[in-house]
Amino acid sequence: MPQPGELLERSIAGERRALGRLLSLVEHGGAPADEIVELVHSRAPAEAPVIGITGAPGTGKSTLVGHLAVEMAGTGGRPAVLAVDPSSPLTGGAILGDRIRMDGVAAGRAFIRSMATRGHAGGLALAVPAALRLFEACGYGPLVVETVGVGQVEVDVTRTADTTVVMMAPGMGDAVQANKAGLLEVADVIVVNKADRPGADDTRRDLEHMLDLGRITGLAGAAQHWRPEIIMTTAAAGDGADRVHEAIRAHRAHLAETGRLQARRQARIRQEVLDRVTQHLGATASQYLSTQPAALREALEGHSTPAATSAKIIEHLLSNQPPG
Repeated sequence: MPQPGELLERSIAGERRALGRLLSLVEHGGAPADEIVELVHSRAPAEAPVIGITGAPGTGKSTLVGHLAVEMAGTGGRPAVLAVDPSSPLTGGAILGDRIRMDGVAAGRAFIRSMATRGHAGGLALAVPAALRLFEACGYGPLVVETVGVGQVEVDVTRTADTTVVMMAPGMGDAVQANKAGLLEVADVIVVNKADRPGADDTRRDLEHMLDLGRITGLAGAAQHWRPEIIMTTAAAGDGADRVHEAIRAHRAHLAETGRLQARRQARIRQEVLDRVTQHLGATASQYLSTQPAALREALEGHSTPAATSAKIIEHLLSNQPPG
């Protein structure tokens, strides 16, 4: 099997199959994924725009992303789409496969890939940042991350994106749910899809009211510096994707002009470091507990509280002592 270095050179030369194999290695993690991260570091200056697309299931995210890819390619870009899907409980793979619905978009200039979440809280796999760097190293950009859109933890998309697009649709209660989940606080662009359906104007009005309220109360941090534009679209007919693309570019220009683009990217690196440290420490703790150490046995027998036991085990692990 070709080594990661060889696969990377072939990917940079335009071989899509080689890029697919590298993405699989990144997704599975471990030493090969770490090697790929090191290989692409000098080739990925983190200059490619990263756009996060999130929202409830059924709002038309995949359809809009397909049209956005066409728009981006039409303005000279080579968009790459990473669709983060639910993990199969049996195989651990991405249930939705390689997003067949988006295949063939942008006359082959776009690269579409699904990635399983593997149960990672927040719906974003830890492999996502590495995959985005790999895309950039291979000459792709802008980079789009479409999240699964389940649960309040979808606000985690902001950890990965320069610009976050929140999608909603009339008749689904999305406006209220998004407000509860805090999505309006992180939205840079808001899309009300299926605008041809009854209730679309009401949804927009509700969103405008929530944005106004957030600005007055100071609850919406982003609104203090940037008021998200609300765009009405009918993605099934391709209507409005151009306006969404324009809004995304306008937000990026705003970030660059105000110096917040660099701040967001530094925060993203910090979060990735924290995620990786947390993952490593969690795996180390799990392995240690599997040895049934004395501290754990004390808790299991009721001689120590879980809190006291946890503190003792943490102190032990951080002391780098061999397992006891």
